[in-house]
Amino acid sequence: MTSIKESLKKVHIALVFYLAVSGPVLFAQGQVPDWCRALPRLEYKRLQRVPVSDSWFEVFEVAPAVFALYEPHQAEETIGYLIVGDKRAVLFDTGMGISDIRQVTAALTKLPIIVLNSHTHNDHVGGNWQFATIYAMDTDFTRANARGSREDAQSEVAPDQICGELPKGFDRKTYATRPWKITAYVHDGDRIDLGGRSLEIIATPGHTPDAISLLDGDHGLLFTGDTYYPGTIWLYRPETDLKAYSASIRRLAALAPRIKMVLGAHNIPVALPSVLPHLVTAFEAVHSGKIRAIPASPGKVTYNVDDISFLMNVKSKP
Repeated sequence: MTSIKESLKKVHIALVFYLAVSGPVLFAQGQVPDWCRALPRLEYKRLQRVPVSDSWFEVFEVAPAVFALYEPHQAEETIGYLIVGDKRAVLFDTGMGISDIRQVTAALTKLPIIVLNSHTHNDHVGGNWQFATIYAMDTDFTRANARGSREDAQSEVAPDQICGELPKGFDRKTYATRPWKITAYVHDGDRIDLGGRSLEIIATPGHTPDAISLLDGDHGLLFTGDTYYPGTIWLYRPETDLKAYSASIRRLAALAPRIKMVLGAHNIPVALPSVLPHLVTAFEAVHSGKIRAIPASPGKVTYNVDDISFLMNVKSKP
């Protein structure tokens, strides 16, 4: 008859073998989100990295005096841009607000900084409150979002949204997008003079009512926010207007001959200007019904056209 001690020993051996075989997989499933396993993205190896003291951010100089501030540890993989002139700088989006973006920008330039948002979803305005000068589009959507948000922010720090460690001292439970103050309104066609560099504001509503792009015409740079970025483009929120989006991407595509580089707000900071007319073609293909909808999360579908993807509501029709 097998003793209790021998039985426990067999159980222990079996458990050790099971954990040796399955443990890494179970740990990966429980601790490492799927999106995190794809990092680091290979495209970043070709970019010039700038050392910064805050490990939450990775900073790359993607063009002379243009810095991409990348947040790879959160699922949005947001990218803000510090665009530096001779007299002042523009920070185009302030990211999640999870770590101290002002400290990072202070290490990159001593010039006065104007904050301008590609749009006012919480993952693009999280650090706004840290800056004194904020230009914004004159919309009710913008003013509402300037009040801050707790619910949207909390969803961004769920365990499956974080890759690696949160900054030391960060309190997940109290995290919220803090209120911020609009100091001046801007409109389509306005220009911001940075000294030796001029940025033109291009209204590109669709993703949100207040979505804009920035054109640095002298240097051939187009900053597109969430109107285009390399990754699945979200077009399912209540504030999304698909007709407006269609008109906006056509407007951007018309600029392609003048552009050397497209800089989006998520995942990877640089793309070729040829992506802009391709974006229009892809959206038209979805509109014409040529592209099969692939079920995604409940109530949403994905349309894939070559390397461009759109996430929309099931009932949406461009």
